[in-house]
Amino acid sequence: MKHKPPFADPNVEKAYAEFPEDVRDDLLTLRALIFETAHSTDRVGEIEETLKWGQPAYLTPQTKSGSTIRLGTPKQGGFAIYTHCQTTIMSDFQALFPTEFSFDGNRAVQFQPDAPLPLDGLRLLIKSALTYHLK
Repeated sequence: MKHKPPFADPNVEKAYAEFPEDVRDDLLTLRALIFETAHSTDRVGEIEETLKWGQPAYLTPQTKSGSTIRLGTPKQGGFAIYTHCQTTIMSDFQALFPTEFSFDGNRAVQFQPDAPLPLDGLRLLIKSALTYHLK
């Protein structure tokens, strides 16, 4: 991953430091994928990294092109990428990949530690979230 920007917000950096060690690197990989996808996608603009509900969240405040993406750890373990549950982002993604991912309804894709991350599919999910309001 080329885009691993430094943390602009020390609270976000602290949130990553507090993630369980067995999922921290995977969450940092997803963070880098969000920034990389935003950088390579027209009309997304700069990404704002902040905390929402105590979780790292990614927004497109300049262009307002996207819907919020969050990263976190579900109660049942592992880690997840979340999209807004009142959008069609996750249901559209699930229609494309019905069996390739583990879904939590229309709000998240969940992963287990040490399982390979399907980055190409996740890039599509992230791009869909970052451009949701451009449709």
